[in-house]
Amino acid sequence: MDDVADSAPEEAPTPDLRPDPATEPGFDLGGAPAATPDAGYRVLARKYRPTTFDDLVGQEAMVRTLSNAFESGRIAHAFMLTGVRGVGKTTTARILARALNYSKAEGDKPTIELHDFGEHCEAIMESRHQDVLEMDAASRTGIDDIREIIESVRYNPVSARYKVYIIDEVHMLSKAAFNGLLKTLEEPPEHVKFIFATTEIRKVPVTVLSRCQRFDLRRLSAEELMGLLKKVADKESVAIEDAALGLLARAAEGSARDGLSLLDQGIAHGAGAIKEEDVRDMLGLADRARVFDLFDLVMKGEIAPALAELRDQYDSGADPAVVLSDLAELTHWLTRLKLAESAADDLTVTETERVRGQEMAKALPVRVLSRTWQMLLKGIGEVQGAAKPIAAAEMILVRLAYVADQPSPEELVAKLKDQPAGAAAGGSAANMGGAPNGGARASMRGGGGAAQAIGQSQPTPQGQPEPARAPEFRSYAEVIAYAQSQRDIKLAHLMESGLRLVHFEKGRIEVNVVHGDNSVAGQLAEKLRQWTGERWLVSISKAEGAPTLRQQKETRRDELHLEVQEDPLVKAVLEAFPGAKIRNVVEPELLGPAPAEGESTKDEDAD
Repeated sequence: MDDVADSAPEEAPTPDLRPDPATEPGFDLGGAPAATPDAGYRVLARKYRPTTFDDLVGQEAMVRTLSNAFESGRIAHAFMLTGVRGVGKTTTARILARALNYSKAEGDKPTIELHDFGEHCEAIMESRHQDVLEMDAASRTGIDDIREIIESVRYNPVSARYKVYIIDEVHMLSKAAFNGLLKTLEEPPEHVKFIFATTEIRKVPVTVLSRCQRFDLRRLSAEELMGLLKKVADKESVAIEDAALGLLARAAEGSARDGLSLLDQGIAHGAGAIKEEDVRDMLGLADRARVFDLFDLVMKGEIAPALAELRDQYDSGADPAVVLSDLAELTHWLTRLKLAESAADDLTVTETERVRGQEMAKALPVRVLSRTWQMLLKGIGEVQGAAKPIAAAEMILVRLAYVADQPSPEELVAKLKDQPAGAAAGGSAANMGGAPNGGARASMRGGGGAAQAIGQSQPTPQGQPEPARAPEFRSYAEVIAYAQSQRDIKLAHLMESGLRLVHFEKGRIEVNVVHGDNSVAGQLAEKLRQWTGERWLVSISKAEGAPTLRQQKETRRDELHLEVQEDPLVKAVLEAFPGAKIRNVVEPELLGPAPAEGESTKDEDAD
């Protein structure tokens, strides 16, 4: 069974560091053995690893549930700990194993009151206890590894109260391994407890989840992370600015381990004192005030100063993708400010940023912020995959500036209503506010919101023809007529004689091929795209559809001939002129010109 007891990956600490050292002699604040001068340096994430439930920060719901369960003796036989990286899953599993096997002279029962180290506590927290076996499922995924556990559960623990199996990253187990574990997991011996940890709870089979008591370890808030990092910095006698704490907390994204690792890096970077500028240089972040300046310039459409600001930040060491991420984060925060005033209470934001952000939020409508957010999200991906990230970032800013003050449909309707009659017909209908530095722009320092004005229409210079407008087809017959006008005789003939219309609407045509092959669909779709500038979908249907246009013409002409022959006046003319024939019948609704005089038709012999 020794090969099962692999060391689990180091999990994130979430300690609520107490001001006094642990009462057990020989242990530092985190409860681990005190480092000697020859022991070497231990990173902060290990040095301040929590050892009790009281040390855990932000997991009150889990602690309350376990406390009630231990007091009432309703202790589950299997636990599932889930959460993002670095919130303390493996650490919590070890603390739970310690609580299950807590033993001391004055108390020998499971408890969550772990203020003093008991008989087994030190070995469990150092992952070397013979009855607390840890397995990394990321490296041991097969059924053979699980079979070792199944065979060993029948034996009683050597010295502890329970034999505890901690399986980290349990979602990495194979399907066969999960199936092999099910029966044992459902009915384990009384002396066995299972503790699972995973970051991908969705990959764990529901048959396993249903046999476990599940706890979701939540992310730490920015305030909790800042408090944790401040306490650790004080214990390490490191001076750190509040703004630097905010940057580290935001970069950690709710992970205590990431926060402590970044603090460790910041201490080394700042040589014992951590300033905001040092953290920005270390993380490749732009100055927060400069992010506001860049966002302000882009929203006002002042693209030249915006590009200069971006280039200056890039020359100072800022990553273009990080700059766009900062702009996206600012956009999200401004949207929250506009919709929920409580967003201004964020402790990671300075008072200057808070005041300036509130002004921006009042000036920008939600539609502009929403569109900016979507474009930035797409732009971040483009920058990350571009050969020259700075060039891609500049193009994203250009794109943002050109659409920053696009008027809403309501504003366009109001503007068109205000124009005098015929004004729209005299020139271009409206300038959509597209070009930066031209026309009205969204003011970031006034309360007026986005730009309202639309550029004046400009008449076409004398002597120059009006630009050709794209055709708008309302029927299948109009498409054929336009093809004839464009001298595309082959396509027009095929549409008229070889295709039966099944369905027609703007942007979509469905036909049944009578003569020819199905490639006509692609040819027609491409022609329609060239003529209209829009995408058309042309599909082949098995439905019979209407007769071809040629068939319809022939049928109509036959009907007209019969009607004309029955007309009394025509009968009188034919009787008055023996041998006269009806050469042709012309109807305005029929497509195509009437045959020229002397031209033969199929009705030439009609009497």
